[in-house]
Amino acid sequence: MSDPSQTKSEKQNPFEAIPIEVTVSVGRARPLIRDLLNMGENAVLTLDKRVEDPVDLYVGDQLVARGLLEEMEGEHAGQLAVRLTEISDFKTGLG
Repeated sequence: MSDPSQTKSEKQNPFEAIPIEVTVSVGRARPLIRDLLNMGENAVLTLDKRVEDPVDLYVGDQLVARGLLEEMEGEHAGQLAVRLTEISDFKTGLG
């Protein structure tokens, strides 16, 4: 039985426990199809961004944040992570 003194905003939203997939876009490339078909193992596809440029975070096709790539230390050394630098307002989008 729920506590009648709790307001709706204080109750846990059941959707908060559902995992979502976040896609991190580090850059784009626009090769010709013939060049892409000729690529083999160890080929290099140059992206339109530099390592220090911000990356975009998407949920589905919605841009939700931007951040900087970092390498984890300690127990997770070598694993990539993103430090968020800008978060979408969801009403007006990213500034």
